[in-house]
Amino acid sequence: MTKLEQDLVTMLTPAVEMLGFELHGLEFVQAGRHSTLRVYIAHEDGISVDNCADASRQISAILDVEDPITNEYDLEVSSPGVDRPLFKQDHYEQAQGEEVRVRTKLPQDGRRNFKGDLVAVSSDMITLSTDGAEYLIMLSNIERANLIAKF
Repeated sequence: MTKLEQDLVTMLTPAVEMLGFELHGLEFVQAGRHSTLRVYIAHEDGISVDNCADASRQISAILDVEDPITNEYDLEVSSPGVDRPLFKQDHYEQAQGEEVRVRTKLPQDGRRNFKGDLVAVSSDMITLSTDGAEYLIMLSNIERANLIAKF
């Protein structure tokens, strides 16, 4: 997570929690001069379009006042969905035993993309079983991770 993303989480979490939701995580995707800020909110009863609209208004007001992002960007607020991204250690712990897709920041064992079962989670590492082998991946080396939806 970048410094900007960490600052945004700190800035937005209280407002999202005041609405009764959990700030599941966020991503700031830069694409040239125009970027996207994706904010994922969660609730045990699920998230509706109206919930996303309420959170979007609140988040937008905070971003307008604080102005932490200097270039143009779109704000997207949604639920994490069935292929939910994994941001925090407790997200990985909850996904233990599930199939996940992981992309690392730096190559590990000659590759950056892994797809397999999340076998174990420790304080700073996950164990992923894929292709008949187990891989230990540092949480700090994970660029992106998602559950793989099963239907």
